[in-house]
Amino acid sequence: MSGALDRSPIYTLGGLAAALLALLTVAHAAVFAAAGLPASVDDWFALFHRSPTLGLLAFESLMVLFVVVSVPLALALFVALRPTHPTLALLYLAVTLVGVIAFIRARPASEMLAVATAYGAAPDGMRAAYLAAGEAMLATFHGTAFWVSYVLGSLGGLLLGVAMLHGRRFGRAAPSLRIASSVLDFGLFVPGIGLLLSLGSVFCLLLFHILVARRLLLGRVGSERMAGLAYQLPIAPPVGAASSSVPSGPATT
Repeated sequence: MSGALDRSPIYTLGGLAAALLALLTVAHAAVFAAAGLPASVDDWFALFHRSPTLGLLAFESLMVLFVVVSVPLALALFVALRPTHPTLALLYLAVTLVGVIAFIRARPASEMLAVATAYGAAPDGMRAAYLAAGEAMLATFHGTAFWVSYVLGSLGGLLLGVAMLHGRRFGRAAPSLRIASSVLDFGLFVPGIGLLLSLGSVFCLLLFHILVARRLLLGRVGSERMAGLAYQLPIAPPVGAASSSVPSGPATT
């Protein structure tokens, strides 16, 4: 009864995307530990000169891949949640897609590499122009598009967590972790401990992706849906039973 829906390609694709997102989270944490986050344009240029690859990764190229990979997961979750929570599912998908576009706009990593390379090869009299270009890209890195993507990602996570929690098709641990991650996202604005709180958000999101990947790849979403429908529908009385027989299963949850 559940086989066709359980093996839906969108769920398989979403599960693979969730697994890859977990791996990308660990990889990006390793990059951050190795390179940190340079504070000035001079520091960024020095990092790009020392290792162009590490510079690209530190400028969050992996996170650009992360948000792109998040799209098939968002589509899979939208399909899974739409039957029971269409409004929340649609809002989640919409803010996710807008956030993805905003984040890509906020991470001009290839352009920064090009400017850093040109800065290194330029004579002293020309370097001021490249420094100014680097400052502009760094302003983009920390600018409006990034904060739009950050806030939308957090709001989308709250919408997703609430829909998943009420729908009960993903258990309670995964949606609780997603809600916790979104709440901790806003901890970044807390003075002093903001970075620590945001790291807690990353850890919750990592666990969320692992749990969701497991559920989607094992095909448990569809079977939960069918089980829920079977629970809600009245059971027909046996043939020959009186027409006034009371259904043995509850009609509503």
